[in-house]
Amino acid sequence: MAKKRGLGKGLGALIPVSETVPTELPVDAISPNPLQPRQRMAPEALEELAASIREHGLIQPLIVSQTSDAEAQRYQLIAGERRLEAAKLAGLAKVAVVIREATPQEMLELALVENIQRADLNPLEQATAYRHLMDDFGLTQEQVAERVSKSRVAVANSVRLLRLPDEIKISLAQGQITEGHARAVLGLDEPDEQRKLWKAILKRGLNVRQTEETVRRLAAGPKPKRPDTSSSPETRALEDRFREALGTKVQLFRSQRGGRLVIHFYSEEDLQAIYDVIVEKEET
Repeated sequence: MAKKRGLGKGLGALIPVSETVPTELPVDAISPNPLQPRQRMAPEALEELAASIREHGLIQPLIVSQTSDAEAQRYQLIAGERRLEAAKLAGLAKVAVVIREATPQEMLELALVENIQRADLNPLEQATAYRHLMDDFGLTQEQVAERVSKSRVAVANSVRLLRLPDEIKISLAQGQITEGHARAVLGLDEPDEQRKLWKAILKRGLNVRQTEETVRRLAAGPKPKRPDTSSSPETRALEDRFREALGTKVQLFRSQRGGRLVIHFYSEEDLQAIYDVIVEKEET
């Protein structure tokens, strides 16, 4: 059986030993990675890194690939965008690099792994990169998870953030709400309901737990008068465990005669992922 390739073990594991000896290249000869998942860099953090580079130099080399135009001696950045920009800001004419060959998919994977390891991506940038790997390179959620050393559930939850209305995604990218808030909002099916809840979060300063409770109450809707066991701490804890295991919205309704477990899915891919967790795991 062929050994699976895991990119999430660290950038050092991605570069063959024969390629680890760095060389120097002019800063102007390096073009940005067109598949770079990070969409913005905080100016303050960039200036801090530039100051460090001025004092100590560039400690970790960039990873680049030579372009097809060998005569032009141009190189394309694979990983190290923030270090490259900080080096320019620090006034460096040349930077240390490791040159390696990489396919477009590997360029995205390497940039994604580096940013995840450094916690440089906001939740939407990370979700967009995962979606890019799946849509443009045909990877499954499981394959993406393996490459970035995340669980399949974590990847599924991340990609679901892209279904939010645009204004909520902007709010998430700007840090007005957390990823936990956003995932809770996705518990509501209608975009208008999601927007109303998002506005309530901002206006009332709801924390994630309060947001989840609001979603649970709205999703359940009006109930007939009867002993209410669905909102017990035990039931909520079970719902949380189911959500964590399946990576999707789960509702548990209990009664004296039994109850029902409702598992929501929002695409064929989600249904396949749930099937993989429940059925294939049982078969193995």
